[in-house]
Amino acid sequence: MDRFHGSAVALITPFADGKVDEKAYADFIDWQIEQGTHCLVPVGTTGESPTVTHEEHRRCIEICLEVTAGRVPVIAGAGSNSTHEATALAQFAQQAGADAAMCVVPYYNKPNQRGLYAHFRAIHDATDLPILIYSVPGRVVSCPSVETLAELAKLPRILGIKDATADLSLPEQQRAACGEDFLQLSGEDATVVPYLAAGGHGCISVTANIAPKLCSEMHEAWKRRDLERVDAINRSLMPLHKALFADTSPSPVKYAATRLGLCGPELRLPMVEASDDSKEAVDLAMQHAGLI
Repeated sequence: MDRFHGSAVALITPFADGKVDEKAYADFIDWQIEQGTHCLVPVGTTGESPTVTHEEHRRCIEICLEVTAGRVPVIAGAGSNSTHEATALAQFAQQAGADAAMCVVPYYNKPNQRGLYAHFRAIHDATDLPILIYSVPGRVVSCPSVETLAELAKLPRILGIKDATADLSLPEQQRAACGEDFLQLSGEDATVVPYLAAGGHGCISVTANIAPKLCSEMHEAWKRRDLERVDAINRSLMPLHKALFADTSPSPVKYAATRLGLCGPELRLPMVEASDDSKEAVDLAMQHAGLI
């Protein structure tokens, strides 16, 4: 579990002319590691996993692993509302050499708690990879209860959870139910500091796409209990945390990445570029953080 602490980045997927921009993606991953990011998460929902093809999805995982070359852990996105599809993606991630797989709670289907348990149990039993459950209510409707997580945590390769609920009562509840070894990573940048204070171990971050050094420095400061530095960085990033969700993610963070020359603004339909008002909010927040 110690390998997955700190600042992880929910990688965006650069596109150019309708295709994955493999060079921009590789360069972006290398830059993330140079900036101090502790862990990489390719083709999660921030990476537009619902709209990339299976071939593109697999290729993004391959590129991430090739560029990373073992320098930091890779948690490969392997989520779907189809258990069969999620299992196949997790099996590919294992074959490719990923350190773990992240599987989002099935969206749209709205499974009950027994269905959620059966879904993650099936993926777990079909692979030898550690599995990180991704709970994000705004995207998936139905989320695992603390009791369901406790049952899943009994399985040897259920690593933990990416928790994007913004419910700061959950880390302590989940720790009590699932044990000290159950990994808890925030998936909500704006509440990351109180999440850590409540017992979390790190964050899978959208903001880290464009502020990786600041995000990693904040987690390093937290680790050494330099709370003054944590507070200073958190204050500088808070407007950015908010602005990156001024429009439907990942359109604002892709715009921000273009402002830094990291990739183009292209998204895959039905996602479209951020509105002018959202772009203005992102610009102001980037200035506040000293990024532009």
